[in-house]
Amino acid sequence: MSGLLPEGFHDRLPPAADAASRLESRVLGVARGYGYEQVDPPLAEFADELSARLKAASGLRDAVRFVDPVSQRTLAIRPDLTAQIGRIAATRMAHHPRPVRLSYAGPVMKLSASELDPLRATRQIGAELIGLDTVAAATEIVRVAIEALQAAGVQGIALDFTLPDLVDCLASDSLTPAQLATLRERLDAKDAAGVAAIDPRYLPLIEAAGPFDAAIERLRAIDAGKALATRLDGLAEIAASIRGQAALTLDPTERHGFEYQSWLGFSLFAHGARAEIGRGGTYTILHGNGREETAVGFSLFADPILDAAIGADERRRLFLPFGTPPGIGAGLRAEGWVTVAALEEDDTPEAQLCTHVLRDGAPQAI
Repeated sequence: MSGLLPEGFHDRLPPAADAASRLESRVLGVARGYGYEQVDPPLAEFADELSARLKAASGLRDAVRFVDPVSQRTLAIRPDLTAQIGRIAATRMAHHPRPVRLSYAGPVMKLSASELDPLRATRQIGAELIGLDTVAAATEIVRVAIEALQAAGVQGIALDFTLPDLVDCLASDSLTPAQLATLRERLDAKDAAGVAAIDPRYLPLIEAAGPFDAAIERLRAIDAGKALATRLDGLAEIAASIRGQAALTLDPTERHGFEYQSWLGFSLFAHGARAEIGRGGTYTILHGNGREETAVGFSLFADPILDAAIGADERRRLFLPFGTPPGIGAGLRAEGWVTVAALEEDDTPEAQLCTHVLRDGAPQAI
């Protein structure tokens, strides 16, 4: 047996697995301090339930599906946790006063990977506020996300805002559904020629991307009819709440990864990370009776954070020589040490990957 894993899957070994546990604990700890209580949905559930919970979602294109031998129904392994949180809020916690604040952490799995992101099995951590998508609710979610990353030791945080339904709002009924879909794609790709071929009036949207303050002023200048005034004011208020804690940019037409978000979306980045480390925004949950409910939340992607060794604590292991009384080890652990006791006389600190050794009753660096 070779120990090989399928393409896109990986083991996380010590000390990286310990770092993953600390990351989740710190992020969820910040969320808990804001009133977000943790839920733990199953890894797989009925595919039709999972695919129909979020309005405007693209279904389960990324989900691994299989037939349940018990129910004979199609199950899906979650490619994202947000839809499951929506299901819980709409069913098991439908009676709960709104807004309901929920947090989560767990593995997700995609059917296939891309060249830019070769992982198929990853870990996702996040928080969702269900029942509101107001500026106040979005401001809280963005602040929780930033504070959670800071608590996890992430530095050089950058946040890129987007307005996922911007084009729909501006276009109103002036374009056919096919033209609107093509325009979104061309704007997302920053294809000026393609945009001009559909309607040159949308070309200024491409140039509006950039540092937040300059970009939002360019958008205000474009918004001659004041169709976006309320949204831009709200966006400015959210940005003001975290000014100085993260570098802020605005790309108003970015839609990649924001297929089910409504008026607000944002991506999170960090110095040293190979890709975005999180994503969030406002969206709509569908109830079984057809009722729609607004929500806002964020998800952090553990793997790019951990792969960049962001927020990794120094590995400190204290070697206890053979015969050290148990009480001494207990006292040292109470002080915060990780102790590794020798179980044989010829055991050594080096063999146990220790950084310190107990000599003359005190820890000493090796």
